[in-house]
Amino acid sequence: MDLLLIIIILVVGPVLGSLIGVSFNPSKLFLYYMLSFSGGIMIAISMLELIPESIRISSVPIAIFGILVGTFLMFIFGRFINEVHLKDDCKCEKGLQKTALLIITGIFIHNIPEGLAVAIGTISGASLTLSIAIAIAIHDIPESICTSVPYLYCTRNKLKTFLVSLSVIFPTLIGFFAGYFFYRLISPGFVGLITGITAGSMIYISADELIPSSCSKISNHHTIISFMIGVVFVIFLDLVI
Repeated sequence: MDLLLIIIILVVGPVLGSLIGVSFNPSKLFLYYMLSFSGGIMIAISMLELIPESIRISSVPIAIFGILVGTFLMFIFGRFINEVHLKDDCKCEKGLQKTALLIITGIFIHNIPEGLAVAIGTISGASLTLSIAIAIAIHDIPESICTSVPYLYCTRNKLKTFLVSLSVIFPTLIGFFAGYFFYRLISPGFVGLITGITAGSMIYISADELIPSSCSKISNHHTIISFMIGVVFVIFLDLVI
């Protein structure tokens, strides 16, 4: 499979998602619906894809350890954000700024095993690699929308938001090139650990930031509905691709 084609496919998803996310100025109500929707996506990806994959390619203890490490890292990072001086030119409350930064961080971590998955797929043949790359690109579209919308609401700067949202492609490419050139040196246990860490971080962000933030501004029923739409959306994508 042509290396350039795979890279282009991996980049397309974040580009499209980021463009959609910055193409309009989100209202505050839409923002909070998007936060619970993002929580549904993150929980579904973690529970239905990442944790089973971590167990499959490594072991249950490694998966559990990875989940705990990911949770701890996000806890520490959240405390760190609380301690640093958040930008004074932020156009929204600091709680939303923290949430936006945590979403970006979670997607950053999440994209490393995505890149590894595409690279490791090359071992099984070009057709499988192409399928994995396309699937990841499609998944990256809603993830990039979820990344860009809260950040745009805080900064009101479309160019900056687009670049920040698009930057999450770098860990995907890093994971891809690391796996592509060094896959013989990467053990299944390590990949399983990274996948578990990703799941733990995304679950923590959803439970600690996204759902509580949404519930604080819209009704619990609306939060649940948008959350479930996110879960069903991930399931639907898995079925069609």
